Amino acid sequence: MISTTRDAVYHALKEQILMLDLLPGTGISEKEISVQFGVSRTPVRESFAQLSQEGLLDIYPQRGTVVSLIDLERVEEARFIREQLERAVITLACASFPADAMQQLRSNLAYQQVSMREKDYKKMFELDEAFHRTIFEGCKKLNTWAIIQQVNVHLNRTRMLRLAADHRWDELYEQHEQMVDAIEHHEASKAEQVMNTHLHLTIADQTVLKEKFPTYFK
Repeated sequence: MISTTRDAVYHALKEQILMLDLLPGTGISEKEISVQFGVSRTPVRESFAQLSQEGLLDIYPQRGTVVSLIDLERVEEARFIREQLERAVITLACASFPADAMQQLRSNLAYQQVSMREKDYKKMFELDEAFHRTIFEGCKKLNTWAIIQQVNVHLNRTRMLRLAADHRWDELYEQHEQMVDAIEHHEASKAEQVMNTHLHLTIADQTVLKEKFPTYFK
């Protein structure tokens, strides 16, 4: 039971950090989180320890716990790993991709347009993740996607910050659309090039985000 409670608290806190409900540098305590979730301090303490190991919380004995600042070195390493794997997988997709997965991508694009009109950055982020996951799933590479998720959380914090800070998502959408067209027409070199450009947006965004939110970064 404790394990289940701990997992629930851990995933909820991780989601709050990712979705910017808990901003970098925010102080939190075992007491307030245990009250918030209606649980004892033990699963909260265990969740804090796990999030600290992942670099999302900084625990200072006798002083308290804060949401970690965004470490751009970890962001860049995650982007590098993701770029290598995503370029390889989209090349596979151009060779062979199931019709139902292609339909999922088309449907995802339609929902992205709705999110753009509504300026719903959280939904846009979820759709962005689902879009890329569908490419891996269509290529039967979900274990590879799982590997990406292990390092992706630091990159995702900057992606979420970018979506929240700037609602001009046309370039993001257009690149997704180009990927779908390239997969459909078996244009591997084009798909790889678009994916490369797409994932390098993060590098360009970092400078802007650091200037706009200097207190969120190490």
